[in-house]
Amino acid sequence: MILPIIAHYIAAAFDARENIQESSFMNRFIFTLICIGLMAFADDRWAGAQEVARPEPPVPSSEPWLTFPGADGPGKGKHVVLIAADQEYRSEQSMPMLAKVLAQHHGFDCTVLFSVNDEGEVDPTLPAPFKDKAKRHRIPGLQSLADADCVIWLSRFMQLPDDQMQHFHDYFDAGKPLIALRTANHGFYGGKQYRKADKNVPLRDLLGGTFMGHHGGWHRESTQGIIVDANKTHPILVGVDDIWGTSDVYRCHSDRFPFPKDCRALVLGQPLINLERNAPPNKDKEPLPIAWTKTWVGNQGRPSRIFHFTMGSAVDFQNAGVRRLTINGVYWGLGMEEMIRPESSVEIVGHYEPLKAGFNYETLNVKPRKVEFYK
Repeated sequence: MILPIIAHYIAAAFDARENIQESSFMNRFIFTLICIGLMAFADDRWAGAQEVARPEPPVPSSEPWLTFPGADGPGKGKHVVLIAADQEYRSEQSMPMLAKVLAQHHGFDCTVLFSVNDEGEVDPTLPAPFKDKAKRHRIPGLQSLADADCVIWLSRFMQLPDDQMQHFHDYFDAGKPLIALRTANHGFYGGKQYRKADKNVPLRDLLGGTFMGHHGGWHRESTQGIIVDANKTHPILVGVDDIWGTSDVYRCHSDRFPFPKDCRALVLGQPLINLERNAPPNKDKEPLPIAWTKTWVGNQGRPSRIFHFTMGSAVDFQNAGVRRLTINGVYWGLGMEEMIRPESSVEIVGHYEPLKAGFNYETLNVKPRKVEFYK
């Protein structure tokens, strides 16, 4: 590209030289200036070509979270933040699925946040810090809690930096609804404590219960939901007629910590004898509360509606009743009970084939992945 340009201008210079008297000093001087100018021009053009040929700098990678703009629907203009940060129940799959349902069928703008590794990958294999007490997890994007209208939260033994914990604490004080799923009641491990009236507030007090053991057989006994007859008209139960999932029943209360008086049980969980859909109940195990509501008042004196549902594995969310119960919880939390319809769609959007719960990551094909994988 450059060589033909140089050849053209040099030839033009020699043509000009033929019309110049060689005996004239001034003519020779002018000719020399012309050649020097052409060489400089060619050098500039070459340098420019080299500049163009340089590779473009790498485009910065996208932020490690997902966003799903809401379509038309009752939730138009409302922002729901979903947090997927556990190592066992595949929330990295269930929360994007749920966000799509909320966005496309109900109109909510949704943001899904993940626990990530040092490479910025969604990483459900990062262990709880039982052995490495200095270990810190990261959930980028928690600043979005400040403008969230509702939060759906599933984390497990996250030990977060103080600034990230503060985003949670600010939300607990904000008077906004909180939908806490499965392991959220043991969602943190150490880290900065949430305090009220100069006292630490355990998740037991915030949510109305905490994990005290597996009442159902862990990864062995599935759960059949039983609607509490006295509360069957509660808005969260509208259109819910079947609740089943492979996650076992948690025991969240005891004689020392009984079911709180300020909580309202909506669903009991009956352990079944195995993981099959139509398995009979384990008659040796009584049904226990697995879904309830309560009100929390934080440091700003603002009441927050809390819905805690201790099911919530990715496989559980294949059940329409589990999805509807959670989505109705969003409407109820936002004070939109009148917009809950039994016929509203909770159909899964696109492909959804969740992996099983557990920690045998290689067998289950659970590994770190780019956030785009879950889009």
